[in-house]
Amino acid sequence: MNIFEKSGQGVARIRYLDASFDVVIPGSHVVCAVTGKPIALEELRYWSVARQEAYVDAHAAFEAEKRAGALPTQG
Repeated sequence: MNIFEKSGQGVARIRYLDASFDVVIPGSHVVCAVTGKPIALEELRYWSVARQEAYVDAHAAFEAEKRAGALPTQG
């Protein structure tokens, strides 16, 4: 299935890969793990392969990294 095909409404189930993603269950969008906002598949640019989560923007992705303890601490 092409990621830009619109075959399904509601939340898609995605397998996030290093530079792309696979649609496991078709849908029109995914939900940001930080903000809860819907993200159209055509607009999906930020995700975590390790946590298998999508993020609405770079700020949300950064917040997720901080929450996961994946960033070095200052000090």
